[in-house]
Amino acid sequence: MATTAVVTTLPDTMDYRGMVKYTWNLANGESGDPVTSVNHADRSVQISGTFGAGGTVELRGSLDGGTTYAVLTDQNDNNLSITAAKMESVMQLTEYFRPVVTAGDGTTALKITLLAKRA
Repeated sequence: MATTAVVTTLPDTMDYRGMVKYTWNLANGESGDPVTSVNHADRSVQISGTFGAGGTVELRGSLDGGTTYAVLTDQNDNNLSITAAKMESVMQLTEYFRPVVTAGDGTTALKITLLAKRA
């Protein structure tokens, strides 16, 4: 499975102080480089782009230094295994976070954006 680099943005206007934005552009079978947001209490994720046939992205977290990842959930305890464009909150506070495209086809091209706000 190919790993794709993350783009990190640190907005520095007054309205965005204490926030960080991570963006991954992933195709079928790719996973994003892991990021850490342990100092950030609020996290939202947006998925957009072309899902292709059967396209699915899972949002995963790890508490053991990035060795083992599990699918995270939203505020209603639904797995963040996403098959259509949407925005969700991320409930678990994990040491590491990464998106993984687990299904799709040659047209699958997804943009995953995580916005995290410091407590």
